[in-house]
Amino acid sequence: MISKGKLAQIHIAKAQLGLSDEDYRAILARKAGVRSAKELTNKTVGGVMHEFRRLGFEPKPAKKAGRKAPRPPRSRQREMNKVEALLTDAGRAWAYADGMARHMFKVDRVDFLDDNQLHKLLQALIIDAKRQGRYPDDLA
Repeated sequence: MISKGKLAQIHIAKAQLGLSDEDYRAILARKAGVRSAKELTNKTVGGVMHEFRRLGFEPKPAKKAGRKAPRPPRSRQREMNKVEALLTDAGRAWAYADGMARHMFKVDRVDFLDDNQLHKLLQALIIDAKRQGRYPDDLA
């Protein structure tokens, strides 16, 4: 059985394509050998979704998860901008930096770090970026 999210996506595709119930069930039978989407497995759902995309279904992108960026005082704005740039370059949300703050300093959010802790967190993000090849050595 597939997840509720995949099941919902199949029904959204059916509605977006304007398929009749008969056509919808024919696609399920042809691509997965089932009469109902509830009978799909993780192995067979891919073929059905591929067929829907071939017919013109365009899934909407997922909403961006995460929280708003912190609003630090001016004295810390420059370092927070660097943290934000490193997170964006790595494709990570502020929750990642919050998790680092919790792990490194037992502080819930980046907003609550003192200047020294914020500097160390920034250094850790730079080290990670260098390891991943996203940070040139001449800028360090």
